[in-house]
Order: sequence, then C-alpha cells, then structure tokens
Amino acid sequence: MNWITNYVRPRINSIFSRREVPENLWTKCDNCGTMLFHRELKEALNVCTACGHHMPITPRDRFMSFFDGGVFTEVEVPEPLTDPLHFRDQKRYPDRLRAAQKGTGEAEAMLVGMGEIGRTPIVAAAQDFSFMGGSMGMYVGNAIIAAAEKAVETERPLILFSAAGGARMQEGILSLMQMPRTTVAVEMLKEAGLPYIVVLTHPTTGGVTASYAMLGDVHIAEPGALICFAGPRVIEQTIREKLPEGFQRAEYLLDHGMLDRVTPRCAMRDELISITRMLMGLPPAIAGDLPAPEPETDEPAEAAPDDAPVPEDAKG
Repeated sequence: MNWITNYVRPRINSIFSRREVPENLWTKCDNCGTMLFHRELKEALNVCTACGHHMPITPRDRFMSFFDGGVFTEVEVPEPLTDPLHFRDQKRYPDRLRAAQKGTGEAEAMLVGMGEIGRTPIVAAAQDFSFMGGSMGMYVGNAIIAAAEKAVETERPLILFSAAGGARMQEGILSLMQMPRTTVAVEMLKEAGLPYIVVLTHPTTGGVTASYAMLGDVHIAEPGALICFAGPRVIEQTIREKLPEGFQRAEYLLDHGMLDRVTPRCAMRDELISITRMLMGLPPAIAGDLPAPEPETDEPAEAAPDDAPVPEDAKG
C-alpha cells in the first residue's frame, strides 16, 4: 500500500465517476410531506399532486400560465422614494430591499401586466409574498393605481391576485396611506363601469384585506387560503377562547358569505375567463383556437328577385 493506491487511484475514480446533479430537483409538500419532482410541480402550477395543497407561486410564473400563450406586457409603475423615513431595525431598509430584489429577481412586491385570457383583453396585478411578505408600501399603492389607470384607459377589466402580510412597517404611516389611495383607484374602475375581480391567495391579511382586497365585484379564493385582518393566533390570545376549526380559511369564509367562490388554481383561468366575459357582456369563450361564430340576427332573409333562376328540383 502506498500513496498511489491510497490517494491517486481514489482521486482519479472520483473525478471520472462524478455526476453533475442539479440541485432542487425535488420539493417537499408542506402539507403532506410528499416529495414532488420539480417539472411535475411546475406543470401543476405549484399545487401538490398528492393532496392538492396550494404552494406559493410567483407573480411572473402565475402570469405565464394565466395569459394566452404566456404573453403579456408589463405596465410601468412610478418609482416612489426609496427610504422616506430612513428606517432602520436590525438592517437598513434599503439593504432589505436589495436583499429581496436579489432573492426574487423582481423590483418590488407587485407585478402589473396586460394581455389576453381566452381572447379577452384584461389588466392583471399580482403580489409576491416572497418579497418582504408581499407587504403594502408606496410601490404597491402606485402599482394598483397604475393598473387601474391602464384599465380605464384601455377599457379593460382589472384582475388582482392578493398575497400580503399587511402594510410595510418600514414606511410607517406612508404605507397606511395606500389604503385610501387604492380605494380611490377601485372607485375609478367602478365609475368607468369596468369589472374589478379579486383572487385572494394564501395569505391575505392586515391592511390589504381592509382595503383593495375586499372591494372587488367578485371575490374568489384559492383553497386553504388564510384571509383575515388579525390572525387567528392574535384573536385567540385576545379573547382567550379556542376558535372553530378552519377559522379564517377560504372555505370557512365561503360558508359565511364573505367569498363568492373557492376555486383551485388549475381551474382559475377558465373561471376568470367566464366571469370576465359575463361581466363585460361578451358571448361565452370558444373552446380551442377557433374563430368566434357570427352573431345571430332576427332580421328576415332577403327575398329572391322575380327574375332569379328556379332550381330544377323546384319546377313543377
């Protein structure tokens, strides 16, 4: 035994037998613990194929599956002041923003886009909970106003996907001011006679629930989504009582009249196409990539002129 057999040969074997295995090929379901292959999970829109648990999905991935052909145009959002209060806790606010931007690849907690779903032109906005908890700051307020203005300008309905932990504490009172600002934006849509549909995803809480998330013409939620102002743990500690099973979850709120529908993510697109076209007074969408039929009219057919040739089988 020498250094060749003890070191060189194992080293050579390890080099030639090494396989490059990508990381994060499998994701564990938070609900049932099933290991899900990343391609299957992506095809299922981040919904567990074993138990149906809805995992988080980014706004960009949601839009890619939501718009026709995954094609949409981003709507420009005015940039607010970066750090108006010079806030600092364990980190400076700009440092937290940069970390969130690096981790998500997005500029802020809301993405606004416009395109078509089922050949129906719409404007859509979606919050990203992975960006500082989807917290509502001045940028989110600007994004909703920009989405509403674009919808009014182009006469399109607005569909908003909410996912937030509430207002952003690093912006203090300025974040709370987004509640009345977004309420005014919603009123712009109502005055223009345009539908405003809200899809509440897990979780939607705090000042977001107290403002634009509950002002829609139609409210739809994903299964199991937590929708509330104050969370169940805070309520239990305050009233010192045990809350009912499933309290403040989408199904509980549906049973108590706070929601219109609870729809799985895989069926959400078709549901929104039907509701949007209904509210816009349009005919039902055509399945497949086929041209729409000609509208039917009640006008009688034109009579044939007197000198028109008579078919052979009609001659007596």
